[in-house]
Amino acid sequence: MDNVSQPREMSPANETEQVVEELVGQWAGDREKLITAMLAIQDKFNWLPPDALDYMARRLNVPKAQVYHIGTFYKVFSLVPRGKHMLHLCMGTACHVRGAPLIADALEREHGIPMGGTSKDGLFTLERVNCVGACAIGPVLLVDGKYYGGMTQNRAGAIIKRLRRQAKKEEHHA
Repeated sequence: MDNVSQPREMSPANETEQVVEELVGQWAGDREKLITAMLAIQDKFNWLPPDALDYMARRLNVPKAQVYHIGTFYKVFSLVPRGKHMLHLCMGTACHVRGAPLIADALEREHGIPMGGTSKDGLFTLERVNCVGACAIGPVLLVDGKYYGGMTQNRAGAIIKRLRRQAKKEEHHA
């Protein structure tokens, strides 16, 4: 007989738990789906909220310590809220010597997006990456996974302004 305990029947207690149930309920009791479930939660919330992780751990019958071990080990996961738009600025040698640090300074100074942090409006998170493998077109800024080469302070600012305008339009249409 298998020594794995069976998943408990659970009813979501709040809206977050309801969303997590819809995402991971199909894998109840299946510990092998831990990373898949965490990726699904992060895709939905853009980070891993503690209450979502706690509920998921109970549904998959995984110790919370293991969940947090995975959440802190893999860089893909974030245990803190992130902006709607993810910015990754390459700071590899080629990008660095072509002005990436100046771009980072301008993003913080002119647009309120600190390196390693999130803008106060919650729209942007800026992360440093050591190399994106696109040295020939550096400096490189990735915006939601899209590469923008030959980046300058002005081009980065124009991208931020465009995305902020777009967010305001979406806000008014909601």
